[in-house]
Amino acid sequence: MTDTFKALVVEETAEDTFRRSVKQWPLDRLPDHEVLVRVHYSSLNYKDALSASGNKGVTQEYPHIPGIDAAGIVKESKDGRFQAGDKVIVTSYDLGQNTPGGFGRFIRVPGDWVVPLPVGLRLFESMALGTAGLTAAIGIHHLRRHEVEAGGGPLLVTGATGGVGTMAVSILAKLDYEVVAATGKTEQESFMKEIGATSVIHRDEVQDRSSKPLLGSRWSGVIETVGGRMLDTALRQTQPNGTVACCGNVLGHQLQTSVYPFILRGVTLSGIDSGHCPMKLRRQLWKRLGASWKPGHLPEISRSCSLEELNSEIDLILEGGQVGRVVVEHEG
Repeated sequence: MTDTFKALVVEETAEDTFRRSVKQWPLDRLPDHEVLVRVHYSSLNYKDALSASGNKGVTQEYPHIPGIDAAGIVKESKDGRFQAGDKVIVTSYDLGQNTPGGFGRFIRVPGDWVVPLPVGLRLFESMALGTAGLTAAIGIHHLRRHEVEAGGGPLLVTGATGGVGTMAVSILAKLDYEVVAATGKTEQESFMKEIGATSVIHRDEVQDRSSKPLLGSRWSGVIETVGGRMLDTALRQTQPNGTVACCGNVLGHQLQTSVYPFILRGVTLSGIDSGHCPMKLRRQLWKRLGASWKPGHLPEISRSCSLEELNSEIDLILEGGQVGRVVVEHEG
């Protein structure tokens, strides 16, 4: 087997100065974990872009290989649950943060991080979904667990053109929900309707600046991906006994609201943490994503790029210009 492999490596060339380049990386510099995976596909997430830019809140030591998602074939395994030749998915935990990630041709990870590729998904499709798809699925799981059912009224998805947002819109549409997509990119209205949105609104409609503790009831439930004032507004607009599932902080990490949505309308605020989703639930959701929850528009939502093309894609996602999902394709 090769002694080195191709990877996008981020290096700190001077204090707070970072360089990204595609180069060969020694296989023996991977950590001594149980499962060695030959990566066929990864995907680009906002956290990857932060790691690739030297954000030490995400990645503490450089040089480093980002990529919080990976799908491929087991090459070697010291864990009896996995054998050479198994097709697997690895997302979350520490992958791509401080453990070399999916932007390299190989990863070596603990067996407890590995999910068998479910029936109904190809490796490429699993990375078109990736962390974004899993995050959306966890949010939808929370909604359904709190009996937010299709037919109960419109359901809001914020940040709808981003990775989690597009996945949430497409999955919810597959499950027959009436989906309202909120975005600042209203020029993408036709795209959002193509993947399942019933209607598209500008994000300013979900950023109320008044001091009113409650607003008119609009949403049976919400998948909220941006945080800040939008999360506060969504809570105040949610119908009685509705649920808001949140996962983002692009508009800010602070939540300024009152108790009234909770004590006068019985609204539930449910956090989404795909990084530490219990393995039992993780496997269940991946199986659903390969079956009844599989988005019907994966080709429209996703596009592929090579390692050499990643630099421009990283810049684009940091600028807020990415729409849908970018799948990173390894050669060979």
